[in-house]
Amino acid sequence: MTRTTQQLFNLTGKTALITGGSRGLGLQMAHALGEGGARVMLCARKADELESATAELQDAGIDARWVAADCAVEHDLTSLVSETLHRMGDVDILVNNASATWGAPAQDHPLEAWDKVMALNLRGYFLLSQLVARQSMMGRGGRIINVVSSAGLGGNPGGLHSIACNTSKGAVINFTRALACEWSQYGINVNAICPGFFPCKMTAGTLAALGEDRPAGDAPLKRLGDEEDLKGVTLLFASDAGKHITGQWLAVDGGVSAVIGA
Repeated sequence: MTRTTQQLFNLTGKTALITGGSRGLGLQMAHALGEGGARVMLCARKADELESATAELQDAGIDARWVAADCAVEHDLTSLVSETLHRMGDVDILVNNASATWGAPAQDHPLEAWDKVMALNLRGYFLLSQLVARQSMMGRGGRIINVVSSAGLGGNPGGLHSIACNTSKGAVINFTRALACEWSQYGINVNAICPGFFPCKMTAGTLAALGEDRPAGDAPLKRLGDEEDLKGVTLLFASDAGKHITGQWLAVDGGVSAVIGA
């Protein structure tokens, strides 16, 4: 029998692991998955922020727990997966969201900063996906969602310098496509979300470079992303409503990426 829309989006009985989940976009996505019925494991580096975020989710009636880990460190990722499997069972949904950026003109960009960004934004996504797939998803299927940001779609508006971030995020888009093709045989769907400007993502340096009103003004919808705007696409990619979608990226940027020449 064909399922209803509500049944297709229902995540009851599923477990989600979300990196960078203690605040901002990661926490918003955790709310979306929890509201869909999933149990949620949050990961980030700072225990105090994880405790606060977990309490917020639990207050909303969501089964949430946390593990502190640095997603650029292989040992931490191994421990994260082991602890998650021990405490919550198999992982059905992995959200790779933890990332870093570094502001510097390309000609002056420090090599150690380049390596730091690549280690977290690209190597970390690969290692965690590999660990979760090997230990939990192969043979039973699953969903992997890579949070890329619109920085992966091209260069930056004038005044912004983040060559390492843009490069790593562009690589994650093709990583998403390649992984989706390889792991489709195991029933694993792999997709990417490319958020545009959200207040929680904008540093003081970004605002100073662009001007307070420019990010919203550049978007056809004339607004920044808000605390709800990633919820729908997260639930789509994580649930059976999106079971025939893999290897794709979707920009959630108010239409910026649709502008000619953007």
